[in-house]
Amino acid sequence: MRGSATDPTSTPGSRRARRTAGAVASAALLLPLLGAAPAPGSDAESSTGVLQRAFAGAAADYHVPQSVLLAVSYLQSRWDTHAGAPSVTGGYGPMHLTDARTALTAAEHFADGTEDARGDDARAALHPHTAVPDSSALPARLRTLPRAAGLTGLPAAELRTDPTANVAGGAALLAAAQKALGEPLSSDPADWYGAVARFSGADDTATAAAYANDVYDVLRTGEARTTDEGQQVALAAQPRLRANTAQLRRTGLRTVSADGTECPASVSCEWIPAPYAEFGDNDYGNHDLGDRPASQSIKYIVVHDTEGTWDGVLNLVQDPTYVSWNYTIRSTDGLIAQHVKAKDVAWHAGNWYINAKSVGIEHEGFLAAPDAWYTEAMYRSSARLVRYLAKKYGIPMDRQHILGHDNVPGPTTSTIPGMHTDPGPYWDWRHYFDLLGHPFKRTAGKKGGLVTIRPDYASNRPEYTDCTTKGEPCAAHGSSEVRLYSDHDENSALIKDIGLGRTPTTGVNDLSSRVSTGQQYAVADRWGDWTAIWYLGQKAWFRNPQKAPTAVNASGLVITPKDGLTSIPVYGRAYPEKEAYPTGVPAQTVAPLPYTVPANQKYVVGDEVPGEYYYAVTFTTDSHRVVVGKDLYYEIQYGHRVAFVRAADVRVESSSTP
Repeated sequence: MRGSATDPTSTPGSRRARRTAGAVASAALLLPLLGAAPAPGSDAESSTGVLQRAFAGAAADYHVPQSVLLAVSYLQSRWDTHAGAPSVTGGYGPMHLTDARTALTAAEHFADGTEDARGDDARAALHPHTAVPDSSALPARLRTLPRAAGLTGLPAAELRTDPTANVAGGAALLAAAQKALGEPLSSDPADWYGAVARFSGADDTATAAAYANDVYDVLRTGEARTTDEGQQVALAAQPRLRANTAQLRRTGLRTVSADGTECPASVSCEWIPAPYAEFGDNDYGNHDLGDRPASQSIKYIVVHDTEGTWDGVLNLVQDPTYVSWNYTIRSTDGLIAQHVKAKDVAWHAGNWYINAKSVGIEHEGFLAAPDAWYTEAMYRSSARLVRYLAKKYGIPMDRQHILGHDNVPGPTTSTIPGMHTDPGPYWDWRHYFDLLGHPFKRTAGKKGGLVTIRPDYASNRPEYTDCTTKGEPCAAHGSSEVRLYSDHDENSALIKDIGLGRTPTTGVNDLSSRVSTGQQYAVADRWGDWTAIWYLGQKAWFRNPQKAPTAVNASGLVITPKDGLTSIPVYGRAYPEKEAYPTGVPAQTVAPLPYTVPANQKYVVGDEVPGEYYYAVTFTTDSHRVVVGKDLYYEIQYGHRVAFVRAADVRVESSSTP
């Protein structure tokens, strides 16, 4: 039964087609925040003001403050429509209305590697079954679009593909949540805290509150941007706004304890432990006990995506025969689950040296699904966690310490082809580091000698293949990565990675000839709109036009082989020399990878580290040892992945123009 004209859940019907002059005027007042407002009735006004007017109209129709509607949508999608494609959890449109059953039934992606998650030669390789089980019953947070269809009377297909309808659906859900709490449809944004908390879809008060707090932060600071469809949308700041947080007590959500977690207070965090248990024939899982940072420093944070949905992935990490990681972050609302303490070593990166010195964070998502976008709620929650961990453990905020799984080197030659490639080219590193408070900026002129890769994510759209069908193009989408060629010509050959042992392709999982946002390289040459860098022992070219640069100039420290050396070896791990191992701890091989740094080439230094190995091959910890050698290594940005060179082989110098 449809409600009356004043009922907030009534069908808008023809009202959606007759937006009031007040709604248009409201949008026009906000657009100047982005520059000069288009003239009323002009083509520019009609093409760039549609979404702003949709927010104004839906706010009027459902008696929701327009600012609240805008702020909720910003936290969901940053007002982007993604051409009607669903997010990683089946959320559609600017309001991220979820219809996971429709979105995920056809989700099928190629695996991104076959690595041994432990990556320790001292133990048998671990290759557990990786199929992620589906949840038999979808939680309410993944079914908001069908409910919005019922509230608005609009077809589900229209809510998925029409941004105006989608915004109306979000407004209807907010109004219904407000009504269910017994709250009036107030024009004061402060009175909508409880409804915003319920809109998150969270089933506990901590997660709902963290989400609502983020929305009210957006309300206080304001936002303005041009969306992926070229729509200008703005939200004026309300710096003195104070929310009625007492409403949270009436939401009826469960209370979850954060006891045992290592998270900042600004996020919602739940302890869901990975098991440390014996099984089978003297085997155990799914991580190793340690005493970090007392026994060894934590140097890295590794960003992953789950390649599965939240519930299925949590089932896996609680299996002692499976692998592990420290944290998982949920897409819909940014809830964080912690599984392994920072003092212990999780099995997540495929390289034991990196595992022993890192924290691994999984994000609900799929690498090979360009349109399966990540929510702003997840980006913000992840950024808060990383800021907290970086401060606590002294981890530098740069791309040689905040790594993607795709930046972790294969520890030995044989492991290189199987190393994972997540989170892949569709993770927005530029936006992520903005949220971390460490944006990538130009730090030098051309004489700095280095470049920081920094394309515009939305407009940078290199072609990829193999997302859903082998050999077929992936959907066009913004990307953090820039393609490399053997000459200053897009018709020239792609750069080859000899470690992969195959001809380079444009496959979404092929890292042969790609650099990623935030990575830094030494400049090898320039030619018009092209820049060459030293990469995998080669001169690699990428387009870098002055009017639309894909990199900015920088300066810093680089390594180059010592005088008299024609080349030096490159390593996938920084292990100690043989003499450093005590009795009872087998010496690990210091084996170079198939790569070299030729004379006169330069590579950016990320860190200086001693050779180090954590011996942990038994369930009991009495035999565990941290072995530290005298040999020093430099971590360098060698290709798409980082690598290590021996300090004894190189000279360190400040970068300069070649």
